[in-house]
Amino acid sequence: MRHLYQKIYLTIVAALLLVVLIAGIFWRMGASNAPVDAAFDMVGEMATAVLPPPGAPRFAQQETIEHFARRIDADLTLFGRDYRPIASVGRPIRPPRRGDGPGWTAGAAGPIWRIALPDGRWLFVRPHIPRHHPAFGLVIFLGLIALAVALAAYPMVRGLTRRIERLQGAVDTLGTGDLSARAKVEGRDEVARLAESFNRSAARIEELVGAHRLLLANASHELRTPLSRIRLGLELYEQTRDEKDKAQLQRDIGELDFLIDEILLASRLDAQATLSAGESVDLLALAAEEGARYENCTVDGDPVTVEGDARLLRRMVRNLLENAKRHGKPPIAIAVHKFGTQATIDVMDAGPGVPDAERERVFTPFHRLREDGQGTGLGLSLVRQIARMHGGDATVAPRPGALSCFRVTLPAKV
Repeated sequence: MRHLYQKIYLTIVAALLLVVLIAGIFWRMGASNAPVDAAFDMVGEMATAVLPPPGAPRFAQQETIEHFARRIDADLTLFGRDYRPIASVGRPIRPPRRGDGPGWTAGAAGPIWRIALPDGRWLFVRPHIPRHHPAFGLVIFLGLIALAVALAAYPMVRGLTRRIERLQGAVDTLGTGDLSARAKVEGRDEVARLAESFNRSAARIEELVGAHRLLLANASHELRTPLSRIRLGLELYEQTRDEKDKAQLQRDIGELDFLIDEILLASRLDAQATLSAGESVDLLALAAEEGARYENCTVDGDPVTVEGDARLLRRMVRNLLENAKRHGKPPIAIAVHKFGTQATIDVMDAGPGVPDAERERVFTPFHRLREDGQGTGLGLSLVRQIARMHGGDATVAPRPGALSCFRVTLPAKV
């Protein structure tokens, strides 16, 4: 069996048939247990009370047996102590064998009930109506129930596995490269939750692949500029051997190295949606350490502790300072504060700020406000990625006296 619905359905049918079989076996075995034996003994005593005594004439016993046979509509035979027939009505019944006890036995013409009378005689009864095994009716009844359950179970089992097949089709479609493939969510059971998990995973994969494609396309474009400058610088240096050309080559190589580092970090952050581990980080101390690397930079605020990756948070603050240095005007100021459960880092400079239409686009990878050749266009994008990875966000937040201001909000450690 290659299909799951066949396995589930046949398991249900097999279980029903097993119930029918066990019920028939217990019914068959139950005919010789103690309560049934007691019932036969009781019937024997009652029959003895109405039958003529063993020494009565045969015609008297025959009349009584004929009367019983008409009342219960059955074949009756009365046997003596010597197992010879005394009186009989209807089709002949085989005499009992020595060692037989009261109970019932199957016969060619139907079941026969053996009743032992207290005076040693035997009364055999073969009803006319039930010509089959006593358990046969129960088996037929249970069989009909099993058939009804089997018919009702098929559409339910097939519906369940059909949903799994549709989910498998969505997985196969995704595997062929169609990243927009999604599974239809039906119901609220485990299969529905599996479809929801698949859709979330497919959306994440589509997002990552799209981000990597965009990153690769932009990176290939951005890498050409420093490589072209390096190639041109090498040609000039071979001709002039000027130390200024050599220094420019070193700066171009440094820029290329920084760009590659930014691209690799952006790619890693795209693939890592959440932090794998965190530590307590003092934002004010971290900002002071980074601010000391720049001229005309002041740091003030309140001690605030957050949970996160110290290396990434340091990179976030450094990128904000680099952005202020490259595209703003001195002096640069850093302010760290705590508002309730939120910690904020404001990095300000004396520049004109970001136009309203560009306040979201500046966080797009490789986007620049001015094509002045400065920066990689990845710095602010990495700032937002790192902030969101830590449960916060990065925005442009100008305020009076500081039109050029970038704010990062992070959850403060309680």
